[in-house]
Amino acid sequence: METTIRSIIVMNSSISGLRFLVVFVLFFLLFTACKQNVLMDENLAVDTDGWDFRNKAGFELEVEDTLALHAFYLNVRQKESYRYSNLYIFLHTTFPNGTITHDTIECVLAKPDGKWLGRSSGNYISNQILLNESLRFPLSGQYRFEIEQAMREEKLQGIADIGLRIEIIN
Repeated sequence: METTIRSIIVMNSSISGLRFLVVFVLFFLLFTACKQNVLMDENLAVDTDGWDFRNKAGFELEVEDTLALHAFYLNVRQKESYRYSNLYIFLHTTFPNGTITHDTIECVLAKPDGKWLGRSSGNYISNQILLNESLRFPLSGQYRFEIEQAMREEKLQGIADIGLRIEIIN
């Protein structure tokens, strides 16, 4: 009888250890799978008084691999009270060799019927807008991206955060 009780106790502790190991491995795989292809994912809060057209959101990125393809996203989080269905921005890119490019981008934030696009959470809507699905950086080195609001308002109300996400896709 004593031998049977010890066997059951040993078997139960082995099953508990196995469960722990399986759960640990699943969490580890989930965590590493979500982050391994993200080169950059940064957001900056916009001043609560409004996004002044003179205040550019700046981001820096060190690029080593010039052969990899990247998906390039703009992150926008706006309040439900934002009064426009879109957002125009200027994207200024400074390359490692000093060359600067300027792009004007329209971000559509709502459907024609006025329904917001993106994910809603409380009074905020988050959008991840694909700017380029197969971007290849031509030079290795330090890149600088600056995002400037271009809505023809001195202080744009309703934008809470602005950011960039760059993923490696190959």
